[in-house]
Amino acid sequence: MVLKTPLFLLLLLSISILSVAAQDDDPILVNSSLVRLNVGVVDQKGRSITSLDKNSFDLFEDGVKQEITRFEPSASPFSVVIILDMSGSTIGFRQTIKMSASRFIDALSPDDRVAVIEFYTPTKNGSDRKSKINVLNDFTTSRAILNSINVANGEGKSPMFEALNVALDKLAKEKSRRKAIIVLTDGVDTEVRDKDRAFLEPLKDEQVPTAIRPETSDILNRVLNRSDAQGVTIYPLALPTGDPGKLADPTPRQIAMYKAARTRLQIVADRTGGTLNAINRLEEMGRIYAEVAADLRTLYTVEYQPTNEKRDGKWRAIKISVKNSDLISRTRQGYFAK
Repeated sequence: MVLKTPLFLLLLLSISILSVAAQDDDPILVNSSLVRLNVGVVDQKGRSITSLDKNSFDLFEDGVKQEITRFEPSASPFSVVIILDMSGSTIGFRQTIKMSASRFIDALSPDDRVAVIEFYTPTKNGSDRKSKINVLNDFTTSRAILNSINVANGEGKSPMFEALNVALDKLAKEKSRRKAIIVLTDGVDTEVRDKDRAFLEPLKDEQVPTAIRPETSDILNRVLNRSDAQGVTIYPLALPTGDPGKLADPTPRQIAMYKAARTRLQIVADRTGGTLNAINRLEEMGRIYAEVAADLRTLYTVEYQPTNEKRDGKWRAIKISVKNSDLISRTRQGYFAK
């Protein structure tokens, strides 16, 4: 019996190791019924409040009070994806982009995990003309990631929403960590723009300005639904090249398409609890990146299990308030229960 006991323990240990290995290879599943929110709080003067706890908040879904099951303070680390638009519209100011993105990295907490993605679609003769969504650096806390930003490069068209989907794929593997995406872009996704152009083509000029309904885009809504499921906050940094007010001698159709693109960026920010940051002058880029990094450091994260368990695809409106009525909270507007 003395001889058999070590053999039994060895067998048990082997089974345990195999079990752990199998768990590492299991697909990562998102509990679609659990809702996660990143919440910002400011006072009447706009100053961030970072000293609150779980009992400071009241949370409602469709007017029904919910129990907060998990609370993370503002100091908890994030997993952040930085997305860089390397399409043709950004060629003229790549150095500014890289310097500003580096400033953002410097402003993050040492425990924040960061990944870098670039996107573009080559259009030159001889290229395969497929979208290039390149993960320049996977998640890491090492600030050697600055080297990945410096090598970002590209040209051609803009697969922005495809890049957002790749970022969401990466974040899904970060499990229960707090999650955010910072996307620097003019917002003019080539595939979506081409669909807008085809839609406007048969219309009369007087119909064009109000014809596009930006919120109905299938590509947009796929990104929104996926970000809902993970509780990802998205901060679009909108380059001036996508500003409809800065177009040179535009046609009514161009104005309509650019306005729709900028509206979609606003929808992404509003739906996910982020902010749309318009870059009016290139010299503002570094400051705006730093402000977004500072905003991340002020967010609380809360989770709850909705009392309404129906997965009927209907919209669920979310409201979270601070019990101190002098304070103002900000989070995403809601989600579709799918």
